[in-house]
Amino acid sequence: MQRTGAVTLKGKPLTLAGPELKPGEPAPDFNCVDNDLKPVRLADTGSGVRIFSVVPSLDTPVCDAQTRRFNEEAARLPQVSIYAISMDLPFAQRRWCGALGIDQVKMLSDHVEASFGNAYGTLIQELRLESRAIFVVDQKNTIRHAQYVKEVTDFPDYDAALAEARSLAEAAVE
Repeated sequence: MQRTGAVTLKGKPLTLAGPELKPGEPAPDFNCVDNDLKPVRLADTGSGVRIFSVVPSLDTPVCDAQTRRFNEEAARLPQVSIYAISMDLPFAQRRWCGALGIDQVKMLSDHVEASFGNAYGTLIQELRLESRAIFVVDQKNTIRHAQYVKEVTDFPDYDAALAEARSLAEAAVE
């Protein structure tokens, strides 16, 4: 499945591979690797509330800011697991995290199979990079919030994703 013009980069239309996921749909499985090159699938991310923060490359200003923001938020949301997913090599992710003190967000690389990008509809065909997106997944692996950022260089709506994650986490405690 291809979605031509689903996103833009500096106004230029780009094609996304995969479906456009919506709240209420099951979260698809994926196969990424962590910074130790260990495979990570959806089931390996746990059974709690999770945020998947998808970025094109950590070495760009908006991706850097997005991942830093979620790292800060993770400290205030210990009951929510936050993952940053990009096509960056695991070695580059580890270097970037070490240089900036990013220690709350778990890094996943989709560079091997582009499995996450194809399953979640975030793979930019023309660039083989992830598009900017955020997914909040609940304890039953149901997508509760999905945002595909139309212009790749724009920031996502952090508040909406965080509010949904916070609400789900609080409901689980009650």
